[in-house]
Amino acid sequence: MKNQRLSFPHFPCFNVSAILLLFSLMLSFSIVAFAGNLYDDLYRTWGEDRCKILNNGQLLTVTLDEVSGSGFESKDEYLYAKIEMDIKLVPGNSAGTVTAFYLSSKGQYHDEIDFEFLGNETGRPYTLHTNVFCQGTGNREMQFRLWFDPTADFHSYSILWTPKHIVFLVDGIPIREFENLERYGVPFPKNQRMKLYASLWNADDWATRGGLVKTDWSEGPFNAYFKKFNAENACVWSRGASSCRSNSKFSPFSNNAWLWDKLDYGAEGNMKWVQQKHMVYNYCTDTNRFPQGLPKECYLKNPKY
Repeated sequence: MKNQRLSFPHFPCFNVSAILLLFSLMLSFSIVAFAGNLYDDLYRTWGEDRCKILNNGQLLTVTLDEVSGSGFESKDEYLYAKIEMDIKLVPGNSAGTVTAFYLSSKGQYHDEIDFEFLGNETGRPYTLHTNVFCQGTGNREMQFRLWFDPTADFHSYSILWTPKHIVFLVDGIPIREFENLERYGVPFPKNQRMKLYASLWNADDWATRGGLVKTDWSEGPFNAYFKKFNAENACVWSRGASSCRSNSKFSPFSNNAWLWDKLDYGAEGNMKWVQQKHMVYNYCTDTNRFPQGLPKECYLKNPKY
């Protein structure tokens, strides 16, 4: 994944007002081009009318009350993708609630790539929980405290899944990379197509301080908000094949160069900063949890968990 720099041509005969007008028009066009309709890409799957698409397809809300939570999923399935949405989390006392945003295949031996936002008591920060499953096995959790209030405004959350790695991003900043280390015997999700799923549900048996703090239903109903679904870079599965396949193989010379991008030095530095300053749990340092030895990837030279 390469950082791109915008460059603008020099027009010596333009005055400042003209340049500002040109920039405004360019920005307006990019916003219009980006803004899709959620009805085209997503559909509500459970919770009845607790999940709603509003504002002519520009906003989706999920609600949790004492009866049920709610959720939605993507219409398309993917075998590699970058999936992104803007999310605004449940404000106030959200203890016991979980807002989930993840890719998953189906079945007992499923693959899964998770963002889960664990609610907390008023004034305490959310815990951002990440995990990677392959063939039904996870246990690869990393947790973070965000460096902003995720309930005050929308922020962008992205999952980049390619043959080379899985990257979790927040506002475009990578916070975690799980590399494809199959050459060392580490499983990597690559064979099962996945859909995007998102939901808001009650998990007060474990979500907040290990289940010590229960959901206060007098604070409900609880609401989270989603907008700007983006799967521009995605290998859509259709009729038994991926849209990114060329001669039955993924090719780095196709129009899908994003599949082969690496994190550049700037992105590596940002990820290191996040992990040093904001990571609160790393499965690769939890020796008590793995008395028979840490997972294999944790022992590799210079691993990126």
